[in-house]
Amino acid sequence: MKTSYHLAVDLGATSGRTILATYNGKNVEMKEMTRFKYPMLPIAGHLFWNLPFLYQEILKALKLTGEKLGSEKLSSIGIDTWGCDVAYFYKDGSLAGLPYCYRDSHTEGVIERFSFRMSKDTLYEKTGIQFMDFNTVFQLFTIKENNPELIETCDKILFIPDALSYMLTGKAVMEYTVASTSQMLNPKTGDLDEEILNVLGISRDKFGTSVKPGEVIGLLTKEVQEYTGLNGIPVIAVAGHDTASAVIAVPTPDEDYAYLSCGTWSLLGIESPNAIINEKSREFNFTNEGGIDGTTRFLKNICGLWIFERCREEFPGKFKDVPENISELAALCEQSDCNSIINPDHTLFAHPSNMMKSIETYCEDTNQKVPQTPADYIRVIYRSLAKRYKEVLDGLKECDSKNVKRLHVIGGGSLNQYIMQYAADELGIPVVAGPTESTALGNILVQLQACGKVENLSEMRKVAIASTNTKTYNPQNNCN
Repeated sequence: MKTSYHLAVDLGATSGRTILATYNGKNVEMKEMTRFKYPMLPIAGHLFWNLPFLYQEILKALKLTGEKLGSEKLSSIGIDTWGCDVAYFYKDGSLAGLPYCYRDSHTEGVIERFSFRMSKDTLYEKTGIQFMDFNTVFQLFTIKENNPELIETCDKILFIPDALSYMLTGKAVMEYTVASTSQMLNPKTGDLDEEILNVLGISRDKFGTSVKPGEVIGLLTKEVQEYTGLNGIPVIAVAGHDTASAVIAVPTPDEDYAYLSCGTWSLLGIESPNAIINEKSREFNFTNEGGIDGTTRFLKNICGLWIFERCREEFPGKFKDVPENISELAALCEQSDCNSIINPDHTLFAHPSNMMKSIETYCEDTNQKVPQTPADYIRVIYRSLAKRYKEVLDGLKECDSKNVKRLHVIGGGSLNQYIMQYAADELGIPVVAGPTESTALGNILVQLQACGKVENLSEMRKVAIASTNTKTYNPQNNCN
């Protein structure tokens, strides 16, 4: 098989990168082309994303890729991002302002206000999605309350990966996996629910044509071709939600597993042939999001390393001689015997002005020892995450009878040996860590399918196994 080249645009919360993949018919080799940061923009009391900057970085990466490949041809491009957030466009294709960030506080309390228009039970029965106040349905409801002219005057409302693809191709689509994060998509119909749209007062045609992972969105526009020096390269609708892309790349030989996407957010779940919507799933607030080849990702969002990241920023203001190296900082947990446990999903940790103070408040309120040192904070965070994984997995087992023999951990957090061992001990099953680059790899695998290089999910998983390294942590019960 002739070697082919594919570019993955992988955008997470506040940082992104572009990766050039080389496929030789057996495995994928990936090389980072560019990396960039894009902090949330505080403007007029709200938080926004700088979408033009993201677009500019993608153009820069495309131009650099073309120069690097020379006479070789780039076969395809795919974009994955975080979920829920949307961008607004006028009819001429220009942006109708900057997209709101899901961490903006304007949606606080909106779930209860929305429930006067549609009950929580009805909304969950229709969508099977976990209730979180930043879900797209609640963002749009809030904007209709506070800034209705934005929705009334815009021609298109597109999820972030679809918005960037639109800017590259001029084709407006709604990719299934990222749309499924909105709490607006009905898994039974595979499209946005009409009754929910009626409550919002928004027409379906604003959201673009529905597409599944592996479909071609369109070719680079002439303007993009002229700017980058590339030809009419196809932009593929990959699994646009980054977690959906990451799960595709789980290097598993069978189905007896659960997965944990471990990063700023932790997302723990299983793959299911159908949506799981029942009283137990509603009670535990589990979510059903779209996957590849018609699968459903049955999962729960957990506030992950966000807590650690915030504390890491705050440590130098309170403590001296705190290691800057993240590996050295993580290792401090071995120097603590603080056994306090927090609930990472408590509202105290969602938007705090000071994360350490929030941890202290939680410990005081629950009559536990307050952390005194960086080592204490880190140990409390890591052990609390592991215990939360156990709670969520136990709840998952009550909703579905799937036999879970191991936990596959993907994403950057899989490199943290301390969390991995704590998790293995809490869960009592092996934890298989890796790959760290799962999202970009999953993005590439769908591009390979679209280009006819692999046929289905089974073949994708074989390529994932051939392309990655993993490390297994077995339960030791000596890390508590």
